[in-house]
Amino acid sequence: MSSDEFLTITDSVGEGFYSEKRSKFLAFAHHVTTVEEVKQVVAEYRAKYYDARHVCYAYMLGPSREEFRANDDGEPSSTAGKPILGQINSHQLTDILIVVVRYYGGVNLGTGGLIVAYREAAADAIAHCKIVSRMVEETITFDFSYVMMNDVMRIVKELSPRIVSQTFDNTCSITMAIRKSEAENLKNRLQKLSFGQ
Repeated sequence: MSSDEFLTITDSVGEGFYSEKRSKFLAFAHHVTTVEEVKQVVAEYRAKYYDARHVCYAYMLGPSREEFRANDDGEPSSTAGKPILGQINSHQLTDILIVVVRYYGGVNLGTGGLIVAYREAAADAIAHCKIVSRMVEETITFDFSYVMMNDVMRIVKELSPRIVSQTFDNTCSITMAIRKSEAENLKNRLQKLSFGQ
């Protein structure tokens, strides 16, 4: 996979399940892109499964996979959030949140048992997701005079960036999103046009 691609899941929720010694682990994998979304989804599960002992989760955000967090929600340290995050990492996923809801079955599983349970529940949720490859895009806004329209549009046609917005007036403006590895080329070609005017 190239440096300007990343793996994530589609918007449909992947559900997983694991049970051990009457403890039940319900896992849910969501596509998310912001910490606000993470908080909202976790709050919804806390409300829905208010009678559960623990609502643990882990998430990974951003194409470069730099923003992440694991939460044990009262389970012994690193026995819940970390194994969930481990599954996200082993699949190299990002823009994903996995929530695992635990109903306690009356028998302690010990740290090893908990790690296995949270890991397996998270893995099962991922197994029920559709994993997709996405491109890392860079957004470029270019302002130009109306007389340059044909030249600008020729470059747009050749490099086919995704048009985010455009305004054509006395001064024209176009905002495009293009694969990160091709952004420099697009900028250079547009700049040459400016110098030509």
